[in-house]
Amino acid sequence: MNKFIKMLLACLCITSTACGQKEYTDLDTDAFEAYISQHKTDGVQIIDVRTPGEYAEGTIPGAVLLDVKDDAFAAKGEAMLDKGKPVAVFCRSGRRSAAAASILTKKGFKNVANLIGGFLAWQKAEKTVVTPDAGTGM
Repeated sequence: MNKFIKMLLACLCITSTACGQKEYTDLDTDAFEAYISQHKTDGVQIIDVRTPGEYAEGTIPGAVLLDVKDDAFAAKGEAMLDKGKPVAVFCRSGRRSAAAASILTKKGFKNVANLIGGFLAWQKAEKTVVTPDAGTGM
């Protein structure tokens, strides 16, 4: 391998996590739905990281709100989630949930999946959507 390629690869490894590898998995809508289904018996934790207003308009069945814009997101996540169970995160378009997935993995969560395209992609794929019940927290 020539010197330039070795230097380029070294730079990539230094500036990215695990030499280009994310600590979480990005999944499309079908794979995200399958992930949730496959991990139901493992106690999958479905986390909607949008704002309370966005959450109130509809969410993925079984999702719990944990707003990533909240300054206490990381602390609340550690307090309410089990690090030993799978976590499925999503937001409106996939950007905030990618940030949330990164935060959670840095806090020690091992099995984290992020929905590519977010809730918009979920709706476009005509997946099941529910309206949270204000009285139950879901």
